[in-house]
Amino acid sequence: MTFFSILCVLVLEQVKALPATRLQALLFAYADWLEEKFNAGERRHGAVAWAVGAGLPAGCMLLLQIGTDLLHPLAGFALDIGVLYLTVGFRQFSHFFTDIHLALRAGEIEQARRLLGEWRGEGVERLSSAEIARLTIETGILSSHRHVFAPLFWFMVAGPAGALLYRLSACLAERWTEAGEVPTERARFGEFSREAFSLVDWLPARLTAITFAIVGDFEDAVFCWRTQAAQWTDTSAGILLSSGAGALGVRLGQPLPGATEIEARPELGLGEEVAVEHLQSAVGLVWRALVLCLMLLALLTVASWVGS
Repeated sequence: MTFFSILCVLVLEQVKALPATRLQALLFAYADWLEEKFNAGERRHGAVAWAVGAGLPAGCMLLLQIGTDLLHPLAGFALDIGVLYLTVGFRQFSHFFTDIHLALRAGEIEQARRLLGEWRGEGVERLSSAEIARLTIETGILSSHRHVFAPLFWFMVAGPAGALLYRLSACLAERWTEAGEVPTERARFGEFSREAFSLVDWLPARLTAITFAIVGDFEDAVFCWRTQAAQWTDTSAGILLSSGAGALGVRLGQPLPGATEIEARPELGLGEEVAVEHLQSAVGLVWRALVLCLMLLALLTVASWVGS
């Protein structure tokens, strides 16, 4: 039933997607409430908050999915679809990508900046058209992994509980880490959540990067992964972006003008500078990766039927 649950959710989301900003706001409000209740400036307080905020809901979900599977297969199927619909969101990021692409093609730079800033939650007023396109591809690659491929991986491994654990872990790690100067107490409080997410994301990030390589330029993707990923501050992001850049045959990363100074970012990838036309190539890469994953899952489903 795993394959059909995923297929149903992907179709359902194309018909009626959840409002991404509202869902993110709810998750961040949840993270803020946990921080307010548990943050006393120590690492152990962050560990307890993560256990209550991510571990406990995932454990309860595991018990619920066991109960629904015992009750009736259709009850378990309905639970799978409901949780996946909340945790997997292709349309939760793709509409930003599409709107930015259309704005850049129409020459509406200010509109593209506004959309990208809303998507990333930070100011991008000083970016040029090429820099907007480059940052849009980077954000799209990371979002496709964290909103689609990684939750689907954990769903296949541990059912709805796995997908829920990943989504909550990603939210807490993101919310309890701030760009720029982070208060010392918050840095210690969020340390455990960042380490927990790195552990949860370790294997999915590498599988997503391998998938990008398979459906893109394999040789360049693997080369960039091996030689450039370690230069990025966030290891998982470095793996995904270097593999994606190599698969697309473009250069990502590179310094960007921040609000007050130039933001230093290592160069990733080989080949051409990113142009607006490469946005469509990035969309194609993500779709090919998703289709490949669905095909493999379908083959495994058929093989399990034949074997039984």
